[in-house]
Amino acid sequence: MEYSHCRLLLVCSVLALCLCNQGARGDELTSDFYDYKCPGVYTVVQQHVFSAMRDELRMGASLLRLHFHDCFVNGCDGSILLDGDEGEKFARPNQNSVRGYEVIDAIKADLESMCPGVVSCADVVALAAGYGVLFSGGPYYDVLLGRRDGLVANQSGAEKGLPSPFEPISSIVQKFSDVGLDTTDVVVLSGAHTIGRARCGLFSNRLTSTTSSADPTLDSTMAANLQSLCAGGDGNQTTALDISSADAFDKHYYQNLLTKKGLLSSDQGLFSGDEDVVASTTKALVQKYSDDGEQFFSDFGASMVKMGSIRPLTGSEGEIRCNCRVAN
Repeated sequence: MEYSHCRLLLVCSVLALCLCNQGARGDELTSDFYDYKCPGVYTVVQQHVFSAMRDELRMGASLLRLHFHDCFVNGCDGSILLDGDEGEKFARPNQNSVRGYEVIDAIKADLESMCPGVVSCADVVALAAGYGVLFSGGPYYDVLLGRRDGLVANQSGAEKGLPSPFEPISSIVQKFSDVGLDTTDVVVLSGAHTIGRARCGLFSNRLTSTTSSADPTLDSTMAANLQSLCAGGDGNQTTALDISSADAFDKHYYQNLLTKKGLLSSDQGLFSGDEDVVASTTKALVQKYSDDGEQFFSDFGASMVKMGSIRPLTGSEGEIRCNCRVAN
């Protein structure tokens, strides 16, 4: 006889309480958090991410974006995964933008069979993002683990706190600063746009229209090609964020900015903007990473670890969800 949904939730809660306190290491995230409690977690996540990217290479970028958008709201607590009309996934910056929920669901289902109530959804998201980067040709970095899951989503926080491609660089720098990240992190993590795609609605403001001319910081040939792509105006047609190597994690993103071929205004603004923060900091960093891919990889890994440590729930905070879409 099958358990009722409520009975399953009760069992999961009890297991979470018992198992997740075994070997706990205070409030610090560590790279070996599951080595004794669920050593198979890495294999499970790796296999699912590899399979998803084999079907759609773009999924690596989507999982990376999912982690970023989770951490910027409430900290890295898996709250972006929660369903409901007031969920973060339905905030304007996330609609038709953030993807990969089904991959996280599949990973979590396997982990619940292997290690019930042990691995948090927030940690699954962080690990999946790490493998998404690696399988795209990017750097390996130690993903710190030990997060617990939040109980509520924060749609208004997603509306206000997530950086927008339409904002000036100074505003984006401030939003990063609000979560403990600095200007170097802005430039380094923007390099994630070396993979993935963007909808026309996110860059059509830079193209020629009946009322305005094309953005002078956008290469004219690229502008014409984008104008043709986006003709029709539904805003949902997509193109690669990195026109040089769309699915390869490399330094071409930065090299594109040197020749006015950044797709989003927030990308190109790192090099071509006229704000003081660009002149003093971001432009030099773009130049550095365009020259030195190894330095970009090293700094990217460090910034990902730093971002993944934004206000995590640890110890007895939050819970370990048995279904990433709903609180227990």
